[in-house]
Amino acid sequence: MLTSIVGINWGDEGKGRMVDLLSEQEDIVCRYQGGNNAGHTVVNERGTFILNLLPSGILRPEVVNIMGNGMVIDIKHLCGEIEKLRAGGIDISPANLKVSDRAIICMPYNVAQDCLEEERLADAKYGSTRRGIAPIYGDKYMKKGIRMGDLLQPEAIGDELKNILEWKNLTIEKVYGADPFTYEDMLAYLKDYGAPLKDYICDVGEYLEDAIAAGKRVMFEAQLGALRDIDFGIYPYTSSSSTIAAYGPIGAGVPGHKLDRVIGIMKAYSTCVGEGPFTAEMFGDEAEELRKAGGEYGAATGRPRRVGGFDVVASRYGVRVQGATEIAVTKLDILSYLDNIPVVVSYDVNGKTVDRFPTGKALADAKPNVEYLDGWGEDITSCRKFEDLPENAQKYVKYLENAVGAPVTYVSVGAEREQIIVM
Repeated sequence: MLTSIVGINWGDEGKGRMVDLLSEQEDIVCRYQGGNNAGHTVVNERGTFILNLLPSGILRPEVVNIMGNGMVIDIKHLCGEIEKLRAGGIDISPANLKVSDRAIICMPYNVAQDCLEEERLADAKYGSTRRGIAPIYGDKYMKKGIRMGDLLQPEAIGDELKNILEWKNLTIEKVYGADPFTYEDMLAYLKDYGAPLKDYICDVGEYLEDAIAAGKRVMFEAQLGALRDIDFGIYPYTSSSSTIAAYGPIGAGVPGHKLDRVIGIMKAYSTCVGEGPFTAEMFGDEAEELRKAGGEYGAATGRPRRVGGFDVVASRYGVRVQGATEIAVTKLDILSYLDNIPVVVSYDVNGKTVDRFPTGKALADAKPNVEYLDGWGEDITSCRKFEDLPENAQKYVKYLENAVGAPVTYVSVGAEREQIIVM
């Protein structure tokens, strides 16, 4: 059984919480794209953990975790993340963590270039997390990358690193007027932070092929959501990788396999970190009240998230491009304070009502058409069955299910593992 957990919207939907919950049923959890530019927050009996690079299955000792070839890995950050988890009592070893030898290393000059470009763009910036993601994916496709497997053959890195630095410093110095990066410093960086990771690096494709042949259950974990996908998202305000479920087997290392199950994660309301069109956005006191109620601050950056009512148009589109076979609704409990719950049912684009998700300037010009559903006005965090929910909360869940065209199979009513309703 191959399952994918993916975001339906702009990211921050609560995927880490659902991967942590559902990984109990899995043998292997794979991250297949992205880097440390987003975070999955997981709350369990051991505490609260923020995972930027490591798959969320790492918190279950019996689960093997894969960092796939589609990822870009900041090795300094990865070493730090491993040490933080170990300090929190989480066991990490080559037995439960395997890193693809084909994954690309995100280097300090990529981070610097990301920051320099955002500063150059000023008010026209894309809202980058400044973690080097766009530059390193650019390097990958220009064939100027260093792969994790190269750390196993340090003698082969030297000449390639010199060639890359000569090329990269042309941009760092001549375009941005910044100080160049030296070969000695970058070689030392690779040695210092690469050495602790060598035992984890392997051909994860072979490992996964053998595991699938043996009938193991594999889960693919996406970072961000459909609307941040490089092809199908709100371009150019996207990530630089494919967040779509269909890319999961490719980015994990088993491109010849197909998914059996796609669980799309969406919040009971809308949130967005970063720049770009966000039609459902609330402002002022109304927004701040929802932001505080939901604790809506980025797990990787700490930035306040933009918030709004549930967006039917965007979510229906996200379900379609993800190919979601079912839905998990998170943070339903957050809406308990509202007497009337706003829902964006359609957009107005230049005087025309549209119910399909637009792109480009049409999306930038879109205005929300909002309707209000009755709230339930009581705490639901102790509910464990759908019938336990207040009638209006049940109606809200059924409304979302019908609106996006996919069955809701999980409803989260709190951050703890057990605060879940299985439909």
